[in-house]
Amino acid sequence: MLQRRTLLATATAPLLSGPLLSGPALAQNRTRLLRYVPSTNLSILDPVFTPAAVTIGHGYCVFDTLYGMDAQMRPQPQMAEGHSVSADGLTWRITLRPGLRFHDGEPVRARDCAESLNRWSKRDAFGQALGAATESFGFADDRTIVIKLTRRFNRLLEAIGKSHSSPAFIMPERLARTSPTTQITEMVGSGPLRFVRGEYVSGSRMVYERFADYAPRAEAPSWTAGGKVMNFDRVEWHVLPDPATATAAIQAGEVDWLGSVLPDLAAALAAHRRVSLFRGDPYGLVSMLRFNHATAPFDNLALRQAVMRAVDQRPFIQAITAKPEDGRLCRAMFPCGMPGVSEIGQSVIGSLDVAAARQAVIAAGYKGERVVILNPTDIPSISAHGLLVADLLRRIGMNVDLQDLDWGTVVQRRISKNPVERGGWSIACTNWPAISVDNPATNTTTRGIGDAGWWGWFNDPRTEELTQAWLNADTPEATNAAFLEAQRRALEMVPIIPLGQTFQDSAIRNDLQGALNGSVHVFWNVRRG
Repeated sequence: MLQRRTLLATATAPLLSGPLLSGPALAQNRTRLLRYVPSTNLSILDPVFTPAAVTIGHGYCVFDTLYGMDAQMRPQPQMAEGHSVSADGLTWRITLRPGLRFHDGEPVRARDCAESLNRWSKRDAFGQALGAATESFGFADDRTIVIKLTRRFNRLLEAIGKSHSSPAFIMPERLARTSPTTQITEMVGSGPLRFVRGEYVSGSRMVYERFADYAPRAEAPSWTAGGKVMNFDRVEWHVLPDPATATAAIQAGEVDWLGSVLPDLAAALAAHRRVSLFRGDPYGLVSMLRFNHATAPFDNLALRQAVMRAVDQRPFIQAITAKPEDGRLCRAMFPCGMPGVSEIGQSVIGSLDVAAARQAVIAAGYKGERVVILNPTDIPSISAHGLLVADLLRRIGMNVDLQDLDWGTVVQRRISKNPVERGGWSIACTNWPAISVDNPATNTTTRGIGDAGWWGWFNDPRTEELTQAWLNADTPEATNAAFLEAQRRALEMVPIIPLGQTFQDSAIRNDLQGALNGSVHVFWNVRRG
């Protein structure tokens, strides 16, 4: 069995020497500059194309949404002034706030919003559910968006206002016309920060400047809703893959905020008189193993079930946490502790010892096919899980090829449907904010949409029928019954294997105030005290 210390040592690089940041960044007035270290490199800029958390965080800098979610997970108007619904529930009219502008100076028009919703609805799982019930995303005039439905969709505002993976970000019509399978690289939004393309160096630095024409709402900020007031003129993201280097940088005051903290370094940061730990997401992260369902060997349901019965979540949790209260067993296909979720997998997940699991693998018809695991070494919390999965699969008799890569390469590789002999893959570990996968419509990881869905391409029409039943439910009893059936189906079909639920800290300099809770870090409301 691999030990926690071995995993952490393997997942980190040697400490770099010398000053970390220099030049213009340090010369600027500190009251107007915020320096942030994301948990990984920003390799894909389009937040509709990928649900990667780092890209979603970038998306909230540049773009805005028609509705946002408050801390109670209720949709609230954001770019929208309000909405009305026809008596039959089939026509929604959303009115834009006056005076909204994109970063290129053009006004935000209803036609931009309609085209943005159309593109998003073809990519996002909840958006696809809305799209299936939509006749058209259109507009009546420059400020009025008109959504015509073919059937009632009572959760429409929840869909277009959801806070994560992927939010319905609004962009100019000319960009929103891009195919949803093609990445957008020109970053023009209407959010509180504009992306400085000329200073973008993938793997090193991302720069954002305050958008002077942004008009924040008057309400107090809450999660992704309310007033987004920027108190900094410039926000810089510095990519520091080595956790020890990042820790030294915030201790020295060279950066202001670390997006994630390695558990073994948390105590040193908590003890520092100018640094505090900040737990912004009270719902935590769910870690998981994702299969490639499009190719052998994990197009075999019996094999997926055998592997799930071999997975003991405890070492996966211990590998990425320092204290027992930082993690919990969650033998369910949805995040534990969320409304309606039942831990129905307690007798299934991790129910076999190694010897029994080896026999189950043989009985499933495994023929020694190579299992390629994509393992991002620059994200310790995911890399540790890749190592553990590789170790487990070898012990239950599988032919494992663990491929150590950077996160950007993993993100690009995992969209390939090629067999492993031609650069394909079999397994990739990842994690999601619990709030982003908390119901049958939003849980991209269990949706059975096939080629139109999340990488791994799990295809199951019955899952989609159950998702639709949950969406159509009009009483609490019907909603809960449909949700329970969706959970049972996911446990039976094994689109993923849950590896536990954890709660992670970031680190922030004590002279920063106003950081908000959320599934990603946002920079409005933050100020230097």
